[in-house]
Amino acid sequence: MATTDTATSGTATTAAARAHARAQAAAAVVAAPALPDGVAEDRVTWAETVPGGSYTARVLARGTRLRLRDPDGAACANLLLFRADATHERLNVADTVKVPWQAYLGTGHPLLSDQGRVLATVVADTSGRHDAFCGTTSLATNTAKYGDGAAHSSSPAGRELLTLAAAKHGLTPRDLPPVLTLLHGVRVAADGALTSVGNASAGAAVELLIHLPVIVLIANTAHPLDPSPVFGTTALELLAWRAPEDLLDLPNDDPEYRRAAANTEEAWAAAQFGEDSK
Repeated sequence: MATTDTATSGTATTAAARAHARAQAAAAVVAAPALPDGVAEDRVTWAETVPGGSYTARVLARGTRLRLRDPDGAACANLLLFRADATHERLNVADTVKVPWQAYLGTGHPLLSDQGRVLATVVADTSGRHDAFCGTTSLATNTAKYGDGAAHSSSPAGRELLTLAAAKHGLTPRDLPPVLTLLHGVRVAADGALTSVGNASAGAAVELLIHLPVIVLIANTAHPLDPSPVFGTTALELLAWRAPEDLLDLPNDDPEYRRAAANTEEAWAAAQFGEDSK
């Protein structure tokens, strides 16, 4: 097949696809996230820096602690969680807000599945800027705002990126529920209007404790209410390490949380019994 040295836009030609792939590889060559105090290197299971406008996906085990850090002050993590051993069970943002009686995430907040189980708990938070209302961007919204929203453009939409991340784990666009956004906040005014409060500051982070094995999908792309007229999302640091002992000291005593946590433990025990009986 003939190729030329002149790459056209997108990935419609071999040359353009090659240029895009090399650009992606170059963007991925960044410093690994630094380890938190007290975390030994042999406990780390995932260390990645996701450039602005990119995505990632990973399976994390129960008892994993996942830190999402905003090193430069303009990261925006569009997050989805699926139970790895039963992908029909997934993050339910509505229940994540409704069950704890709290719309604004912080330490102790559960990320609930559509089966009333805790997929993850927020166990540390120096950001305080998160969003459970707006979902993620689409091809149409980013095209209207930035001129393009395709996955391989300079301003990719969250829906487009998450579709690619999902496909790596056998999930389709129909499997994608509303997302939870971390590190870029929204507040609700008295009249119900939603207002972006942006990011906290460079270096802010949030940590999640994983209760059940999950597929994590993350798109690091601009928030739907980002007030900037240009696409300026910066890098997102991800670091995960084994911390099963943290499941024995959960930072929430609310009855709704404890009930959901008990449901989770029952499901996990049943899953292990099924494996042991094979």
